[in-house]
Amino acid sequence: MNTVLVVEDGLTDMEIISRYLQQAGYSVISATSSEEAQDKIDKNKPDLIFLDVILPGKSGFEICRELKNNPNTSKIPVVFCSTKNSDVDKIWGNMLGADGYLSKPIDREELVVILKRLIH
Repeated sequence: MNTVLVVEDGLTDMEIISRYLQQAGYSVISATSSEEAQDKIDKNKPDLIFLDVILPGKSGFEICRELKNNPNTSKIPVVFCSTKNSDVDKIWGNMLGADGYLSKPIDREELVVILKRLIH
């Protein structure tokens, strides 16, 4: 079973994303801060990471840049999930190496399409 890490400090969004992923047949691990996310990534090596942009500690953009610059984690697909959904934010996410960008509120079908595209 594929494992997905959800990094989200909003409990409601965390529950919604986690439920969608579980219904789609994925194992879900979660983190609510950049430090906790780094710890879970090191221990669990997830198959994909859903990453909020605005987090306590480092921003999702900073975490993505670090992941993509690290040879051990550079191949893990990263999908931003954010209320910051302007074209500039999406372009910035792409420049940092993100593999997708979902706008909140999260649309279940859109989430599943991205999962199918990124996890083979």
